Amino acid sequence: MDRADRWLSTRTFHHRQFADIAALVRRKQAQGLRLSLVVPTLNEEQTIDTVLKRLLPLRDAVSLVDEIAVIDSGSTDRTVERAGEAGAEVYRAADILPGMGAARGKGENLWKALHRLSGDILVALDADIANMHPRFVTGLVGPLLEHPEIGYVKACYDRPACPDSGALGGGRVTELLIRPFFSLHFPELTGFIQPLAGEFAARRSLLETIPFPVGYGVEAAHLVDLHARHGLSIFAQSDLGQRLHRNRGNAELGRMACAILQVVERRLHLRRGRPESTGPDCLIRQFVRRGDTFAAVSFAIDEQERPPMLTVAAYRHQRMMRDGRQDRPRILAAHPIEAAAATAEE
Repeated sequence: MDRADRWLSTRTFHHRQFADIAALVRRKQAQGLRLSLVVPTLNEEQTIDTVLKRLLPLRDAVSLVDEIAVIDSGSTDRTVERAGEAGAEVYRAADILPGMGAARGKGENLWKALHRLSGDILVALDADIANMHPRFVTGLVGPLLEHPEIGYVKACYDRPACPDSGALGGGRVTELLIRPFFSLHFPELTGFIQPLAGEFAARRSLLETIPFPVGYGVEAAHLVDLHARHGLSIFAQSDLGQRLHRNRGNAELGRMACAILQVVERRLHLRRGRPESTGPDCLIRQFVRRGDTFAAVSFAIDEQERPPMLTVAAYRHQRMMRDGRQDRPRILAAHPIEAAAATAEE
């Protein structure tokens, strides 16, 4: 049995193990922890109010979660209004750390949430989950509250390709790109059932030390970077049952895969001691039929990265004021992405 197999057998939980919410609240309070729930959004008006209404009782009725925030990338529909009306705290990502510029993407929203929210544990959930349920939170935070040595819990679940039929088959980018890539280059990460799951819970003390790709590459980057620093021992995954959401077309998934591939290849090069590529953005060429011919449509994919939040002076100052400390947090740079960011900030 290799390490991935051992980890899979000992660090895979099920949400039913953490169904006693009152017990989770007691553990949270005994440990003096705050929990922040973040929902990153971009044009999610069709689902955001339903998603939030199923989560808000965790804050308002049982006090498991201390804050529920929507971080928006600049929606042009009524996502922001509906989120506010539902009762969440709503922030526009561009208004957080404005001096560092703005980017659009899920990773950007999560990075900005780390600065804006106060939780010792952050829980991230996507806004398009049609069957949202409190188990998506309890199943993720439970392992962290019961096992102090665990620092990052990833969701796993069944993903029907067609919600009406119940047939499985979701997760095409995982099966066609990430699982083969991890098998070749990061075999210890092959125990993750859904490595690109958008749902996770993690301790702030870990998240603030790693860079965040601004877009689709953030989930894979978290696994690779934290594994490089800490090994498998800090990870767990929790079975949340079934996740229903909208399925994306192949063309959109192709662009997503290109962004993720940029991120994981960048880390592979750094692990091998090679300098990061300074070439042009990845230009992905896709084709659409127009009459009797095919037309090429090109997209420039540039998965930029935000530096570790702990290297941002405004964040360090905010944390020292919040914690009542005057000492300067120590910066540990694990690889060139982080070292360069720390040097630039100072």
